[in-house]
Amino acid sequence: MPVVEVKHPLVQHKLGLLRDITTPTQLFRQLVNEITLLLAYEATKELHTEAVEVETPLECTPARRVSGKKVAVCPILRAGMGMLDGVLSLIPGARVGFIGLYRDEETLQPVEYFLKLPHDIAQRDVILLDPMIATGNSTAAAVQKVKEAGASAIRLIGIIAAPEGLRRIQDAHPDVTIVVASIDRGLNERGFIVPGLGDAGDRLYGTK
Repeated sequence: MPVVEVKHPLVQHKLGLLRDITTPTQLFRQLVNEITLLLAYEATKELHTEAVEVETPLECTPARRVSGKKVAVCPILRAGMGMLDGVLSLIPGARVGFIGLYRDEETLQPVEYFLKLPHDIAQRDVILLDPMIATGNSTAAAVQKVKEAGASAIRLIGIIAAPEGLRRIQDAHPDVTIVVASIDRGLNERGFIVPGLGDAGDRLYGTK
């Protein structure tokens, strides 16, 4: 499945502000929310719709509504939580699941510490949220978790991705569509995306 790098001027403008080291926490959160909303618009464009008829104040008219499976939104903790409201503002009826993974700084491998998914996730379109796709190990593990729970239609929304992380996910899960705002140069010796924006979780929550 494709990787979509969204080049819309609004996305790129907000991304530049997001990268800026002088951007304060409150604005950083707002920008993550706004960028996610714009990326979610792109990520959901293939959702199926069905014909319905509605009555306007003047007459009946044909319209379209999203059909078939409903949606589950699953942020990868903790930084993915900063993206959640952006998706829910577009899809307020979505169920929410939580996937807690952290990266071992020695091995760069994912360690699971929390998992809570909707009981009917197998019947839903799943949108995973992970702002920084670096090595891709944690993200690929999160995809595997929702697949093991029965999900088959999976989309991943990220803000910044490294080519190495995208390759890791595509090799393990070629059926997942990935939508990001930027594909950056690569990873440094510590496994951080460069130029990137630093640690998204720390910048979202004001921690070090």
